[in-house]
Amino acid sequence: MKSSKTILITGCSSGIGYSTAVELKKRGHYVIATARKVEDVNRLKNEGFTVIHLDLADSQSIHKAVSDTLELTGGYCDALFNNGAFGQPGAVEDLSRDVLRYQFESNLFGTHELTNLLIPVMRKQGHGRIIYNSSILGLVAMRYRGAYNASKFALEGLADTLRLELHGTNIHISLIEPGPILSNFRTNSYALYKKNIDHVNSFHKDAYEAIEARLQKEGAAVVFTLPAKAVVEKVIHALEAKQPRIRYYVTFPTYLFAILKRILPIFCLDYLLRKV
Repeated sequence: MKSSKTILITGCSSGIGYSTAVELKKRGHYVIATARKVEDVNRLKNEGFTVIHLDLADSQSIHKAVSDTLELTGGYCDALFNNGAFGQPGAVEDLSRDVLRYQFESNLFGTHELTNLLIPVMRKQGHGRIIYNSSILGLVAMRYRGAYNASKFALEGLADTLRLELHGTNIHISLIEPGPILSNFRTNSYALYKKNIDHVNSFHKDAYEAIEARLQKEGAAVVFTLPAKAVVEKVIHALEAKQPRIRYYVTFPTYLFAILKRILPIFCLDYLLRKV
């Protein structure tokens, strides 16, 4: 069996983060789970996890989380799974500057700051794994997901650059790119949509009716949806394999669009994406 590793995981309140924390703990790894809401922190503690409060939109919270992590581990951190993120729905022209900024604060800037605080630790110990949970929407753009698309495209750019810059350090960078996964993602997105998008006065108000139906649908909203375990299997490989992969695709749509993006003219790919 693989040797036990210490791993910090962001966004463990539910979905992929929670499932990953559960499975890695079962496999004997020392999991430090994080959550933004106090009630989730308390719930995870009651379930037997080592938990730290972390709000990726708050720099002070990030610094404290790293300090708490290193205090728990004696100054080590073998791996970081950057999973915490959310999706702000809405047409690009309906996204205010503040709404777009908040999307980036959590999905990109907070993740970037947390990662940068742990890189020196990994350099000192001589090894590390940094795993980013990206998305099919970091490969291709889809309508009414502009804020999330942009944050994931930017995340992939940073991760790819970091991989080049860390070459030879024994710190491995992996990107996981899921398509549709069963989680609370749509529920959280719907709340943000209601809060931040003026759908009544929007040019896109007719399209928003279909979006609202999709966001409120229980269970799988589209075909090829997989459970969170499908992502967990990729995280396990990225964490435990001697030579982790650079990219891990999850779900059929991700494999499909990764191929189509390479072979199709842009206008053909746009046509297909408009039909999704």
